[in-house]
Amino acid sequence: MESQNTDNISNAKKINETLDVSLAKCLLPIDQAWSLPPECYSNPHITALEVTNIFQNQWFCVGRVDQLASAGDYTCIDFSGLAIILVRDNNLNYRAFANTCRHRGARLLDGSGRIGGIRCPFHSWTYRLDGSLAGAPHMEAATDFCKSEFSLMSYKVDECLGFLFVCLSRHGQDLGNMLGDFSATHSPWPIETLVSKRLRSFEVDCNWKIFIEVFNEYYHLPFVHPNSIDDVYLAPNPSDFVNGAFASQFGATEGTGGLLQTNQQKPLPLMPGLSGKEAAGVRYSWVFPNMTFAIGIDAMWVYYAYPLTSDRCIVYQTACFPPETIEYDDFDDRVAAYYHRLDAALAEDIPALINQQKGLSNPDAQQGRFQPLLEPNVARFAGWYAAQMRS
Repeated sequence: MESQNTDNISNAKKINETLDVSLAKCLLPIDQAWSLPPECYSNPHITALEVTNIFQNQWFCVGRVDQLASAGDYTCIDFSGLAIILVRDNNLNYRAFANTCRHRGARLLDGSGRIGGIRCPFHSWTYRLDGSLAGAPHMEAATDFCKSEFSLMSYKVDECLGFLFVCLSRHGQDLGNMLGDFSATHSPWPIETLVSKRLRSFEVDCNWKIFIEVFNEYYHLPFVHPNSIDDVYLAPNPSDFVNGAFASQFGATEGTGGLLQTNQQKPLPLMPGLSGKEAAGVRYSWVFPNMTFAIGIDAMWVYYAYPLTSDRCIVYQTACFPPETIEYDDFDDRVAAYYHRLDAALAEDIPALINQQKGLSNPDAQQGRFQPLLEPNVARFAGWYAAQMRS
């Protein structure tokens, strides 16, 4: 056993040393930068490092605030051995807890719904929505047992523009410092007031990073989406220079990016307050590490991706619209075309991603280079990721 542990430590050290050299090339300016090394998409040891260095150490996005609209609304998030409960407490504060009982560790909740409190299904310890222990049957027989010492393990929660973020580390920086000028960059759109109207989840046989990467680059459009959305997108603007852990790029569109190129006849109304270039294009943004969205003239569509294994991820998708738009009598009929556009693009992206995963898993796969105008968001993420992962 001691020999095996020594071998594991030695292998991890070799991975770190090799990874450091490769990741250094991702830190160069975009027109010189290299893509992430293939092992970052296929090596289980590196996925484990991501969970430690990134998901357990940085803020990450877990959804929209209106998905927990009322007191008692909750949802569970599970990935790579992590299990989190998100809940709205009786004071309408957002809370995040480890999904494990303080008695003997049983899992507390599954799925999503609405609750008045949290009860362990094993020994019926009960917790208030603020995480404090409310009841522990028969524990009065335990010497010096104090309920106040057995609250659920809690995590930091914060929100920005209607997005909800969690930080599992007690030592992480404030969310505002991490996001920098994120709010200012997106100020032309009423993002905070948009309403989530569709939420679906699915698993994909690819690394979590390449799922978000494909959403953030123009390069693949004529090759993967030639007959569905390629004609909608004109050449993008150069990448925005932003301050914060995100990347963003704006581009003009022919019609709305929320619809297929063959179905532009009946778009939803323009978002309130839009003018100038924002009224004729779409902004694609990636908030590191795991959330990306496109905000266009009439809708916003959002993806959150989490690692399950090195070559499999779970993805959540939601589509958001202004409340004024939702009030239109024919909204339900017209929005169906927007959902169809999302599904059609995914149906073309996913086979390409599965194929890319196969190529990245080839032992002879190598780092590549970025096209500066068509892949800048991906390049900026690679630089951010490299900074988090280098030992």
